[in-house]
Amino acid sequence: MFKIKSILLCAVLLLAACGDDDASDNGGGGGTPLSVSTPVVSAVTSSSAVVSATATGSAITSRGVCYGTSANPTINDMKVTGTSKDMNITLAGLKASTTYHVRAYVQSSNEVKYSDDVTFTTAAETTSDLDKWKAPTYADDYRSIAGWAQRNQWNLANVHDPTVVKADDGYYYMYQTDASYGNAHDGHGHFHCRRSADLVNWEYLGATMSAAPEWVKTKLNDIRAKQGLDPIANPVYGYWAPCARKVKTGLYRMYYCIVVDNYIKTGKANTAANFDNSWTERAFIGMMETSDPGSNKWEDKGFVICSSSDKGKDGWSRPSASNWEGYFYFNAIDPTFVITPQGEHWLIYGSWHSGFAAVQLNPETGKTLKELGDPWADSVAGLTTNGYGKRIWTRGNSRWQGSEAPEVVYHDGYYYLFMAYDGLDVPYNTRIARSATIDGTYTGNETVLTHPYKFSGDQGWVGISHCAVFDDGQGNYYYASQQRFPTTAGGNAPNAVMMGGVRSIQWLSTGWPVVMPERYAAVPKVAITSDDIVGTWEHIDLGYKYGEMKQSSAVTFAADGTITDGVWKGGKWSFNASTNTLTANGVELKVQRECDWEASPRKHTIVYSGINGAKSYWGKKK
Repeated sequence: MFKIKSILLCAVLLLAACGDDDASDNGGGGGTPLSVSTPVVSAVTSSSAVVSATATGSAITSRGVCYGTSANPTINDMKVTGTSKDMNITLAGLKASTTYHVRAYVQSSNEVKYSDDVTFTTAAETTSDLDKWKAPTYADDYRSIAGWAQRNQWNLANVHDPTVVKADDGYYYMYQTDASYGNAHDGHGHFHCRRSADLVNWEYLGATMSAAPEWVKTKLNDIRAKQGLDPIANPVYGYWAPCARKVKTGLYRMYYCIVVDNYIKTGKANTAANFDNSWTERAFIGMMETSDPGSNKWEDKGFVICSSSDKGKDGWSRPSASNWEGYFYFNAIDPTFVITPQGEHWLIYGSWHSGFAAVQLNPETGKTLKELGDPWADSVAGLTTNGYGKRIWTRGNSRWQGSEAPEVVYHDGYYYLFMAYDGLDVPYNTRIARSATIDGTYTGNETVLTHPYKFSGDQGWVGISHCAVFDDGQGNYYYASQQRFPTTAGGNAPNAVMMGGVRSIQWLSTGWPVVMPERYAAVPKVAITSDDIVGTWEHIDLGYKYGEMKQSSAVTFAADGTITDGVWKGGKWSFNASTNTLTANGVELKVQRECDWEASPRKHTIVYSGINGAKSYWGKKK
């Protein structure tokens, strides 16, 4: 691989001051049965509540409260654990004006006992909710806790090429490429997982795959035998870019990539010393399934598709390491899985080699609908005939192009193709195109949605792309990606710092999406007025500049609707509070409340994002 709404729920545990549990409550004998009292709910606000209950018994392994918007929640729903028999637990991050069900529970190794179901309704949201909101406090520079032993402190540290799916249990599950700062993931499995109830606080769950499935080596050497090549006894594998989706209630699929990093001709490992005038071996896409992402147990379902070539079965020679006329045409990396409104299942995939392909899947098996032929042909048309898909997008005509990571989502009549451009270290940026059909030609201005950038008072971020695009089931969309420190940030290997970032997506009146500049932090959605717009903002023009950080400059919006300073000086502005749309100097900008991550301490602010032709604009109020 050549790279590297309303809010839901989070829970903060407050411990009550209490005496030590008795011996039987700590498993000290006595055979005391499990007992849990009916919870008492107090101190209810628009976003939090305090739940009190008592849980006792022998050999307790866990106790706490579970909650949700449906009756009789269980420990498989949202829960917060307690550490003493008399529990006072604060539920935070709740939705305003919403009725919740809560039950206390106590658990031993072979039994779970629940209290009666109690309901409460949160208060309506008010302006004061902004004062109650607490900004995230975790550090962006996670190098001091980057090691494996500190994984429970990571939150969104060590995130690379994420994919995110919201599951039936209310959690968002994130999976990723193995890449990590200092190679912390090495030796600890593959396609690591974390989850969150609120898209802000993330719990690390561990790897979903312990080792490469046997089918990869078998399939690789079967193909090599057809080519008249010797088998590779110990392939060198890379684990890249999964895509997880909910197929239906109780069924989730994850498409994953395993790249074989050995030369085709001799089968030797890909090193400069071993170069044998051939390209390196192909990539494979496989698939896993689970009924419960919370278990983090996935069943491998095997081979789906592999890299394929239009140069025939023996056209893999490479005259020099500086030649980039790649052997493979469709590169089986970076899958995205789409279920159309008509119920068709499709896989879009591709990276660097010639563009992206679309292939239809069998909904029952998750494998290609058409049986695959040989992964080579004498023409691109032959590859399509052999079942490897149809090219739907390319960055020019080069066989080796700086584009990868297609992510396709359907929204209001169009399939939107988010894609990564350029090298991932600094210049990485996100572009967008769309099509009325899933396998049609994707067109548009290839607008830059994300780009290396810097607001004042901060070192800025680079390498922002290879995104996951997902929704919460209630019409709110999000963009998740890695982001890196610039090379000038200081300390050890700053550009290898890979922090995950989740950002809100808004949709313009033209149908096109924009990515909000600041990371999502569950800031209360208190109404924004024209008075909030008045003042000085930091404005960034995200017009494309290869490898450069776009820096902010001041723009001032006056109370009389004029723009009195900055790049739009002399223009006019207006604000539609019903759609949170700011029109400034003729540009449509979506506005919302977000966290000012550059402030110290962090605080809430207002941001905007809009599109004008092939570039985006980002803004943040000072």
